[in-house]
Amino acid sequence: MGVPTALITGITGQDGSYLAEFLLEKGYKVIGVVRRTSAENNGRIAHLQDEIVLEPGDLHDQYSLIDVLKKHRPDEVYNLAAQSFVKTSWNQPVLTGEVTALGTTRMLEAIRAVDPAIKFYQASSSEMFGNVQEVPQTERTPFYPRSPYGVAKLYAHWITINYRESFRLFACSGICFNHESPRRGLEFVTRKLTYTAARVRHGLVDRVAFGDLSTRRDWGYAPDYVRGMWLMLQQAEPDDYVLATGETHAGAEFAEMAFGYLGLHAKDHLYTSEDHLRPAEVHHLVGNPAKARERLHWHPSVTFEELVRLMVDADMLVVDGELAHAAHVAARRGR
Repeated sequence: MGVPTALITGITGQDGSYLAEFLLEKGYKVIGVVRRTSAENNGRIAHLQDEIVLEPGDLHDQYSLIDVLKKHRPDEVYNLAAQSFVKTSWNQPVLTGEVTALGTTRMLEAIRAVDPAIKFYQASSSEMFGNVQEVPQTERTPFYPRSPYGVAKLYAHWITINYRESFRLFACSGICFNHESPRRGLEFVTRKLTYTAARVRHGLVDRVAFGDLSTRRDWGYAPDYVRGMWLMLQQAEPDDYVLATGETHAGAEFAEMAFGYLGLHAKDHLYTSEDHLRPAEVHHLVGNPAKARERLHWHPSVTFEELVRLMVDADMLVVDGELAHAAHVAARRGR
């Protein structure tokens, strides 16, 4: 058997970059699908550029997906690309639907046209549960999304199941609860909290606006979750799995732990702004990963406290670097 090939959409994102690293360690050839944009966004995969192949493609354009599948004939496709910021989905609901929902359909159709034997992973989301109907949430919990993002993810989730049942594709959905890391974008609350804590500690800011920090989430560590994605495609039969820690924490807890780690009090530096509130909020998400534990032998390896601290440590280094760069620029200008 030759070297396995995996294709990743969304390779420049948090999960895509960790998944690429994981698959390379497993001996895969890794193909990343990237959109042509006016500015490159390859920072998270810069250290992998010599080990992966990047191909132009777009979930808006089915023919580009067909082309890349024909060219590389992957064994596995991981569909991680999406408009993934919940708040933005209220401002751009049509775009969110086009990319996050219909983009998944285009990829499934491309697989069906090129090689139905390709295994497919769909990145589903705990946001599909929305106004939760039971606690904790499992693979059988009814869905009730509360944002255009959640609705689009639910469409993608069900179309994946539909193609599995209708066309016998090996298609799996991982219902991933919140998973974070130092590579999380600054638009997400966890990373904004740790970055803000670092900036306050350096004396760069004093008070910063946030949304509702009373909502509760099940937060895990992103590298654990990409391992679960891979495990789903190694099973004898395709199925859907919840990936979660089984613990829930309020955003305010995350904030207090992040600031407290630096000897600060979050309440002294954060305030709620209506500009940061969603039209409809999801108040309580916590997953039950029993099925993934039993069938995939998957479990999280990083605790909530460890996650917060490693993100704060990373952002302290980020801010140190920003200050050093600013001092260097100022010195050059002063010559």
